[in-house]
Amino acid sequence: MIRALCLALLLCVPIVATAQTADQPSGTITVEDSASQDAAIAVRIRDILTELEGYEEVTVTVTSGIVTLRGTTVDATTAERLNELVGRVQGVVAIENEVTETTDVVARLNPAVERFMARLQQMIALIPLATVALLVFALVVSLGVVLARMRYPWDRIAPNAFIADIYRQIIRILFLVAGVVIALDILGATALLGTILGAAGIVGLAIGFAVRDTVENFIASIMLSIRQPFRPNDTVEIEGDIGKVIRLTSRATILLSFDGNHIRIPNATVFKSRIVNYTRNDERRFLIDLGVAYDTDLARAQALALDTVRSLPFVLAKPEPSVWIEELGDSAVILNVAAWIAQHETSFLKARSEAWRLTIAAFDAEGIVMPETTLRVLGVGDADTSAPAPKPAPAAPIPQVQAQDVQATDEAALEAIVNQEREDGANEDLLNRETLREE
Repeated sequence: MIRALCLALLLCVPIVATAQTADQPSGTITVEDSASQDAAIAVRIRDILTELEGYEEVTVTVTSGIVTLRGTTVDATTAERLNELVGRVQGVVAIENEVTETTDVVARLNPAVERFMARLQQMIALIPLATVALLVFALVVSLGVVLARMRYPWDRIAPNAFIADIYRQIIRILFLVAGVVIALDILGATALLGTILGAAGIVGLAIGFAVRDTVENFIASIMLSIRQPFRPNDTVEIEGDIGKVIRLTSRATILLSFDGNHIRIPNATVFKSRIVNYTRNDERRFLIDLGVAYDTDLARAQALALDTVRSLPFVLAKPEPSVWIEELGDSAVILNVAAWIAQHETSFLKARSEAWRLTIAAFDAEGIVMPETTLRVLGVGDADTSAPAPKPAPAAPIPQVQAQDVQATDEAALEAIVNQEREDGANEDLLNRETLREE
């Protein structure tokens, strides 16, 4: 029975030794072993622990170079550090660390209170230096605010008020950052600036993804205000919407349709879209189409249409009007007649209407037929239709028709509405007539 018990103990010994090899001293164990050496090791370890904080309750015993540590520490990290400290003492063969973490509330709170008091004393000692840093920060920021409020440099170098305001915001931000850097440098905490900038960069990246459309719209507003592709009261077409430009804001371009409705288009869409500006040039061409019968003398019809349009008082001599055969329709030959007007003085719609009306009257007077679309149905037993149909009798001559007034009165009325709208929201307009147009 005793022999079996001894055998079991011998089998357990390697397991215990293996479990305690971590953080143990390594090297050759000398044969010199004496009580004086153990005492010297114990004294050396106690001296080391006395100089360190947190090991007041730790006791040390040394037997044959084996150090046994007992007692309590404030936390587990402090207890684990003992193995590293004791293992560096010469002559230590093994370490039995039986130190545990204390559960005494007062002992656990004392270090925290001491740290708080130390930091409080440090803060009190830094109050004069912090006051100087705060005053310097306030002075730098105030200088930036004063410089940003000045009208002369920014309004002079900026193409419009919107860009000038952006310049002012940039100046404020630059002086704010400069104030923070100088204040931290005075406090000796410039290392904190890297952490702040890193956190600001991450936050800015997250915000940028969250408001990507808003940022895109804002950048488009800046570009449009600089490039000025249109001006107030210009007639433009954007994404299929046609109207007169009321204003360009920091968010959208506002048009007034010819029906009197407001059209608000986001600036990001405007910047990327195809913009047709009908008002950029005073000369504008209108186009009318006329259908004549297949048996018409086309040269005569073209000459008559051209002479009629050329004689209109509102049609410009340069560029000259023109006429051509556009296509062969089902029952008529389509003629296109083009002429130019000064659209700032002449209504485009009225001019085209008058050109149509007078050209049709001239065709009727000369007996030029403008046939309607007809369908011929053939069936069994129908009469012979191979013979040509008789030509219609020429219409009686129509008296000379005079052109009506085609002044741009409708456009003037719309321009008055636009001007009133602009006066009501003048502070939000980014368009500037003094800025150069985009070429």
